[in-house]
Amino acid sequence: MPYLYREAKPRPPALPRAACATHSSGKAYEELKQECLRRGVLFEDPDFPACNSSLFFSEKPPIPFIWKRPMEIVKDPKFILGGATRTDICQGDLGDCWLLAAIASLTLNEKTLARVVPLDQNFGPDYAGIFHFQFWQHNEWLDVVIDDRLPTFNSRLVFLHSAEHNEFWSALLEKAYAKMNGSYEALKGGSTIEAMEDFTGGIAEMYEVKKAPDNFYEILQKTLKRCSMVGCSIDTRSAVESEAKTPFGLIKGHAYSVTGIDEVSYQGQQVQLIRIRNPWGEVEWNGPWSDNSPEWRSVSPSEQRRLSQAALDDGEFWMKFEDFKVHFDKVEICNLTPDALEDSTAHKWEVTIHQGSWVRGSTAGGCRNFLETFWTNPQIKLHLTEKDDGDDDCTFIAALMQKDRRKLKKLGAEMLTIGYSIYESPGRDGHLGKDFFRYHPSKARSKTYINLREVSNQFKLPPGDYILVPTTFEPHQEADFCLRIFSEKKAITEDLDENVAIDPPEPANPTPNPQETEEENLFRALYEQISGKDMEIDAEELEYVLNAVLKKTKNIKFKNLSLISCRNIISLMDTSGNGKLEFNEFKVFWEKMNTWINIFLQFDFDKSGSMSSYELRSALKAAGYQLNNYLLQLIVLRYSDEQFQIEFDDFLNCLVRLENASRVFQALSVKNKEFINLNIGE
Repeated sequence: MPYLYREAKPRPPALPRAACATHSSGKAYEELKQECLRRGVLFEDPDFPACNSSLFFSEKPPIPFIWKRPMEIVKDPKFILGGATRTDICQGDLGDCWLLAAIASLTLNEKTLARVVPLDQNFGPDYAGIFHFQFWQHNEWLDVVIDDRLPTFNSRLVFLHSAEHNEFWSALLEKAYAKMNGSYEALKGGSTIEAMEDFTGGIAEMYEVKKAPDNFYEILQKTLKRCSMVGCSIDTRSAVESEAKTPFGLIKGHAYSVTGIDEVSYQGQQVQLIRIRNPWGEVEWNGPWSDNSPEWRSVSPSEQRRLSQAALDDGEFWMKFEDFKVHFDKVEICNLTPDALEDSTAHKWEVTIHQGSWVRGSTAGGCRNFLETFWTNPQIKLHLTEKDDGDDDCTFIAALMQKDRRKLKKLGAEMLTIGYSIYESPGRDGHLGKDFFRYHPSKARSKTYINLREVSNQFKLPPGDYILVPTTFEPHQEADFCLRIFSEKKAITEDLDENVAIDPPEPANPTPNPQETEEENLFRALYEQISGKDMEIDAEELEYVLNAVLKKTKNIKFKNLSLISCRNIISLMDTSGNGKLEFNEFKVFWEKMNTWINIFLQFDFDKSGSMSSYELRSALKAAGYQLNNYLLQLIVLRYSDEQFQIEFDDFLNCLVRLENASRVFQALSVKNKEFINLNIGE
């Protein structure tokens, strides 16, 4: 069962310096290390043992792996040798090239690298067989501790390794990432941007260059000013084209980095340029504005120095932006959160983060195609108050991420198809109902519903209030999610997860009537028959009375009321405390029950004797109980069946228990007020 979300308030982005210790012992890296040094032993991690379960969950190792420490593989192991570079990333026998590409990009940013890979680790005198790495996960920085036992075959590393056989930071980083995700096998298949986000806490944007907006140059300009990570690539049509070289010196299916964007004066006109880096450190673009192209002869030496232009075979080159749009197909942007940027960095994003859950039967309503349940999804209100500099609109990125699906692979979980819609707010508070979405179209939406870990898009909307609805494509699909809003100017967000409010109708006293109704005569006759002259009945007798009367009620279909419901009714209505119900107490309850029957019938749309659990929020609200998502999810889990239906007995039992709880709450509130007043009086 997924995590049931309790906290409705948006949270600020987590700071990396506050990384959480994740070891099952509760101890942090330094404490574990010092403990090993005192005992004179090498650390062995019980959370990720050196056995097959840490390698694969669906198969046995194809060859007999032997776990060895670096000191057992080479004589003089080093954590980092001559700096962490792209040559330290050599793929092994695991399909995690997406991760390796992200690690290679990580080496281009020293500050980001130093956060993920703490550089004060080594195989020196204080070596204890323990290392640690930090990763971002859903607004939390985690400090992942591992031992340094690595899978080998014939004394060679099986998975990620460095070109230098005595350098081990990259292999240990891969192991830590595998531990965080449950196993090495869990790393098979993925997207480079997924790992880049885990290394930075950033937010992903993806553009198809041929379909990019008209202001794409300005978008990239702002992105690089924020020190965001930008990559680009050329699509391949078949596996044969992978890493094939084009006549212009570009490599297909290869990950490039975008390192700069600028304009230069050329023959009396301003030309837009973009700077690209091939992480190989060689093989460059040979078209216009390449290193040795004649265009540079018309640019002054000072202008060339400003652009850091040098005719070196270092893998980095300038090209005209129009040529870039012709030759490249995709651009991936990892926008860094403010905590990932230096204080002097301009144009930081403002960030707010929401955690939530889609839970079957209550908040897993599916996309707009499923109108009957769509409205039950979590809803987040977005206040856009400040316009962008020099613009009349507000720019923001909405990124919806499904949580822990890679970690849950071993349980059969797959990436769900997710997306979101954005509506203009009607100006009222509270969870919006079905009719609102029936009659109001969305103002914006994610470009597509897709089975990726994260779906993100950039939007420009006029200032105002909007409602964002994150969903899975199909209803009834459970997952936890993290929604992040990145805005150019400060945006205010709030979860429309309603506050808990209790406002049931005042209990009505029976209407004085000298003559009892036919229904009351039936009750009195049953009471006298069962209870005797004292006219009091216990729970078993109440069960008989209610079922006998309700069976003669033609407008409702139901199975017999349960004994537990009748016990709860007596607990609610018994004023004498003797565990029995007097006839007058029963008459008061019967009027209350008639109200609840009418509410139930209002939401039993097919008159089957049961109502959809997705309608429970509205039904409880009609009875005076406004619940937040967390309480609603708990109640649905308790009272609905496997088909997400709630029968009348469960609905009745739910209301009785809610009213009992509300009376206790109100009594405690009164006592607290009396206590406060007493203290004030003193």
